Amino acid sequence: MEQSIKNQSIKADTDSRLLIGPNESVSPFQAALLGIQHVLAMDVYVVPFIIASIIGLSAQETSILIQSTFLAAGIATIIQSHFCMKLPVGQGPSFIPIGAIAGIYFANGSGIEGWASVLGASLIGALLVVLLSFTGIFTKIIRHFVPAIVGGTIIFIVGLSLMPVALNNNIFIGEGSSLNQNILLAVFSAFILVASVMIASVFPNKGRYIKITSVILALFGGSLLANFMGILDLSAVKQASWFSLMPIPFKDFHFSFNLSTTVTMLIIYLVLMAETTGTWFAVSQVCDTPLSDEQLNLGVLGEGLGCVVSSLLGSTPVTGYSTNAGIISITGVASRKVLTAAGFWFILFGFSGKLSALISAIPTAVIGGVFVVVCGIIATSGLQVMKNVAIGEREMYIIALPMIMTLALTFIPQDYVGSLPQTIQYLFSSPVATASLLAITLNKLLPN
Repeated sequence: MEQSIKNQSIKADTDSRLLIGPNESVSPFQAALLGIQHVLAMDVYVVPFIIASIIGLSAQETSILIQSTFLAAGIATIIQSHFCMKLPVGQGPSFIPIGAIAGIYFANGSGIEGWASVLGASLIGALLVVLLSFTGIFTKIIRHFVPAIVGGTIIFIVGLSLMPVALNNNIFIGEGSSLNQNILLAVFSAFILVASVMIASVFPNKGRYIKITSVILALFGGSLLANFMGILDLSAVKQASWFSLMPIPFKDFHFSFNLSTTVTMLIIYLVLMAETTGTWFAVSQVCDTPLSDEQLNLGVLGEGLGCVVSSLLGSTPVTGYSTNAGIISITGVASRKVLTAAGFWFILFGFSGKLSALISAIPTAVIGGVFVVVCGIIATSGLQVMKNVAIGEREMYIIALPMIMTLALTFIPQDYVGSLPQTIQYLFSSPVATASLLAITLNKLLPN
């Protein structure tokens, strides 16, 4: 393994920070080991858990929805990273549609009928995204409206928007432990992550083992400390079954279609595409691989096909996760085969309640400690994109105002957002999409 990594890491001595590039090969063992890091860091179970809590699913239905989401994420990841965009992009459930899903569910009778309306609207929206990929319109929009200053700003706000989530939701308000315990777990996990990466600088050869597995080491070390502190709860893992044949949230699920729910979900998909574009830019930057027109169109196709699969499996829309960009930057491994392996891990977890419960058992503060470092790396990647751009007064506003918008929408009271028109609510549910649109607009309107 050492010799393989040594041969594949010639780029590390040049301008590239990668040990293994997107199209370079890794052994199946390496791919499996590195792929599990992406799975552990992506928090895929959070979205279905939130949705299940809002619509009142039972514990068994919640567990099944989480498994279904894992399965959809795995298939979508393989579609995007191996067949379509051919970049190391991991797919997972999006946070953006949560409010719309709950609204559609309750407005259509709840239960099986409510979920049928959610799935029907999601399926139609996904099919239209697939059709969009064949028009080439999306590529033209990106090329015309997203130069380096805007692209760098979008990547920066992607990282910036995730930091409050890592700090507030995972560390400061983490459940099952005190604030002091959460901070200790987060700092300890972050320390292991950073120390693992730094060791590679001191020991260039042997240190690569530690560098490429740094995320696993950080999560394992943090969980081990949590166990010593008595706050690692594995009871759900013991109760979960090893295998379930076909994870579907509602046994008799079907699709129901009506105009109002379809229009609602189409708006969601527009916001979703705006946000996932930021993820693609972030992954492209850390992989030292400029996005071609063909890749952009195939990325849209992969996004649409992934959402089609998710709907057919009874789950919610999936999208690209920017977490992967941060992990790639930290470990230096950008091989698409690693993300393909991550997809197979997701599928395995989708059929095993015990394995999915094991991931869910990792303390949120431990994940938060790793996640906040990843967010910082993503934001820094955005600054690197802009390093060759002359930053004058005009460019300062293009960067600063979207940054302010991102923070404003992150901390805005949800009661106020709920009082706004529905379309505005959907837009404000994604600080990245709204701030990205602002950056694009400013770049076109502000005079040189």
